[in-house]
Amino acid sequence: MPAAQSGSPGHRKRLRERFLRSSLEGFHDYEVVELLLTYAIPRRDVKPVAKALIKRFKGLRGICEASPEEMLEVSGCGARSAELFWLLKEAASVYVNEKAASRPPVKSAADVICFVNDHAKAYEDNGERLFALFLNSKNEILGIELLHEGDVNKAFVHPRSVMEKAFGYNARSIIFVHKAIGQAAPSAGEKALAQVLEAAARSIDILVHDHIIVGNRSFLSARDLGWLRP
Repeated sequence: MPAAQSGSPGHRKRLRERFLRSSLEGFHDYEVVELLLTYAIPRRDVKPVAKALIKRFKGLRGICEASPEEMLEVSGCGARSAELFWLLKEAASVYVNEKAASRPPVKSAADVICFVNDHAKAYEDNGERLFALFLNSKNEILGIELLHEGDVNKAFVHPRSVMEKAFGYNARSIIFVHKAIGQAAPSAGEKALAQVLEAAARSIDILVHDHIIVGNRSFLSARDLGWLRP
């Protein structure tokens, strides 16, 4: 018996059954996109479209952040598919912010790390990233923003843009979290970045509780290291 084609009902069914059994564990990046496309494109082989989208936009995040016009430039991708990924991005944003709003007040670094680790699962890889958590006067999380991807020592994070985000959330305080690769380790570059961001926040009466470096089974606090003003 010949193998089922990738566009056949059997192939689509197997993709969905794999997801229901073990979520997205073991899926290639193009298979995640392929599965999503089955809900927008009926009765057609969507694997070539999925691979073309991955190649063009460098991953699921890039696809979700592409404009509908850019999506339509990819052969085989129609308006319905573009709408699906736009909806996915917007729904994920609502979910993350509602989840943040429903959490109890942050009381320790462990609470922060737990939330950031949870949030980081939305990304395709376990890469190095810098996040900002915006809190209200009760230390409840209002939202989380990705500020930088890659080596934090080479990061250019404009303090003004971060403070604009804080105003957008009507935040009273911020916690910065560097999710590192390997062990948590202090560096001169990160110390300078932490101090610049704190100075910008202090100038507009927003408190920086901490700048936390999270590594494998360890973390460092900029406040404990003496980087931040008392």
